[in-house]
Amino acid sequence: MALGGNPIFNGKNFRGATQAPPVPQAYGNNYGQNQFGQPAYGQGRAPGQVMDAQSGWMSQQQNMSNDQLQQMYNRPAAGPSETGRMTFDDVIVKTAICLAAVVAGAAVTLVVALPLASLLMIVGALGGFVLALVNTFKKQPSPALILAYAALEGLFLGGLTRILDGMYPGVGLQAVIGTLSVFAVTLVLFKSGKVRATPKAMRFFMIATIGYAVFALINMVMMWTGAVDSPFGLRTSMEIAGIPLGVFIGLLAIGLAAFSLIMDFTSIEAGVRSGAPERFSWTAAFGLTVTLVWLYVEIIRLLAILRGDD
Repeated sequence: MALGGNPIFNGKNFRGATQAPPVPQAYGNNYGQNQFGQPAYGQGRAPGQVMDAQSGWMSQQQNMSNDQLQQMYNRPAAGPSETGRMTFDDVIVKTAICLAAVVAGAAVTLVVALPLASLLMIVGALGGFVLALVNTFKKQPSPALILAYAALEGLFLGGLTRILDGMYPGVGLQAVIGTLSVFAVTLVLFKSGKVRATPKAMRFFMIATIGYAVFALINMVMMWTGAVDSPFGLRTSMEIAGIPLGVFIGLLAIGLAAFSLIMDFTSIEAGVRSGAPERFSWTAAFGLTVTLVWLYVEIIRLLAILRGDD
């Protein structure tokens, strides 16, 4: 599994669900003896009891007709969905539901007055951050809390989009198209095997993400304290060869979010292959939603910086 990426997939709950249980070792125990003190099959029973169980099963088979036996043997083996295991279809459906909640929350901010939309954006940002932490560290996934997070993030994204689209018309639609395009490209590259979360790439990702987080924190503090009066802080107040610093930072952030999607796909694939319980498909959908929200914010901010530099 791709460790070091999305903390949602790297939490002990999802990671533990995707790891196969350890094989009992014979060291210190007699061969064939159960380590939990329960007798293995045929042990601790009188010979007559074992023979009675076998004869009972044979008598059941004898009472069945040839057609019934043939139908029983021709039945297909139970798939993951029948055994309560996570499947790719489960993840796709749950992710679609989460994204629908995001769209519904964003739609609210588009129909109310701008001052109320701005207030809802703040509520969505703070509430979404709190629920993101709750869902990340919760032992078992809660569909209600995950959908509540998605709806709150929708309020945040909708309010942000309305403000920036009012300043730079068209950036909202462009950001949506850009997010879907990056998601589609990363998925195709991952399915083709051309891009993988290798240990070397993950080390670079960790270093770059920590550096970006430090820059974002410093930039936020400087904006709050009034050290810079630019709408995007250091992103637009500093330039490199006449190009705003935010363009380089934005491209880096989009690349990090795209690679985070690759690691998300890797974790989901590992979960499906190892037979993780079906309920963890909500965790996978939550992780993908978090990454897509991050990707959208970075794209629309980059587009606004580029439009503001015109």
